[in-house]
Amino acid sequence: MGHEALGWPMIQPRDLTVAEERPGPRGRRVPKVTVCLATHDRPHYVRSCLDSLRAQTVGIETFDIIVVDSCGQPETHDLLRAMVAEMPNARLMRLDQPGASAARNLGAEHATGDFVAYIDDDAMAMPDWVEQIQAVIAELDPWPGVLGGRVLPLWEAPLPEWWPASLRGVLSIIEWEGRGEYRTPAVPAKLEPYGVNMIVQRKPLLDMGGFADGLGRVRGLLLSDEDVQVGWALQDRGYSAWYDSRVVVMHQIQGRRLNPDWLLNRLYWQGASTVATRRMMGSPESVWRELPRRLVVEALTAVTGLLPRDSTRLLPLRWRLAYAQGFTRMALAGEQKKRSLPGRALRALIRRDGTPIIPALDIDARAIGEAAPPGPPGR
Repeated sequence: MGHEALGWPMIQPRDLTVAEERPGPRGRRVPKVTVCLATHDRPHYVRSCLDSLRAQTVGIETFDIIVVDSCGQPETHDLLRAMVAEMPNARLMRLDQPGASAARNLGAEHATGDFVAYIDDDAMAMPDWVEQIQAVIAELDPWPGVLGGRVLPLWEAPLPEWWPASLRGVLSIIEWEGRGEYRTPAVPAKLEPYGVNMIVQRKPLLDMGGFADGLGRVRGLLLSDEDVQVGWALQDRGYSAWYDSRVVVMHQIQGRRLNPDWLLNRLYWQGASTVATRRMMGSPESVWRELPRRLVVEALTAVTGLLPRDSTRLLPLRWRLAYAQGFTRMALAGEQKKRSLPGRALRALIRRDGTPIIPALDIDARAIGEAAPPGPPGR
């Protein structure tokens, strides 16, 4: 779906010039922004996303765009090259290493802006997206390390009635209106930054090593939380992690995701991602505290796993089972190859229920190797 269908204005590309230093509130400098769009073999979505960026109210000469082709097919790369050539403020980069985190890190390494504004290829920026990003950041002193905003759905198919209302978020939807610091009473307790609409201060991001390669989508694995890990890591280093609902993108929700099998698979990998994120944040003890409860949930709901994957029966129990399975298997991932009792038990569970084996991740090494957090820099 393009902007013509939404009634949004389209403008023609202009010659790119050096962005001027514009004053913000109380004379503070307006931050420069580099938009980063990572994609893997989805040129039809990229077209819509680039159309939305072409229609920004600030004008294309005031920001630049990096499109990262992550292991796409040669024909896809040719299509992307043609699209990018139409926009004088855009660059195309190729990455042969798979994974969303690696693609985002490449964009940050080559960005020229003070902030990298990440947007997914299946999202479309509202016409004032960049303008609002700059305005919100200029209002804050010091600048935040992370800024998140609303992600509103554009449905490719109607949301089924059986879909749990509490799980709209797994479709990367954020509808809460307001503003405030993440992980404080100013915002809902479970509100987190999503990479589909996430703006990160470039230098602090690079200083902390970027997005974790062990998290994020890689070849069909629905590992996630690489965005959350970046947000909380920067916040723990003394930077603000700020939410403002004026910063809005529209997210095209794929119809093929609106089925029980995808939902259960997504919840399984969310459980695994939660464990990985906590370990990366240096809180492995919270994993072990929660593990007994997740094992109990798995035991109590295990019988529901006998239902067909495409069935909607007993779904509230089944998605809790899927999350518990992902959590326990990631928590015990290091035991898979051991002859210990936990190792033997975990292998027996995996053989019985057919759940995927969690890949080996260098989680603890990354957490230990991170430097002590500096305070936010002055401007």
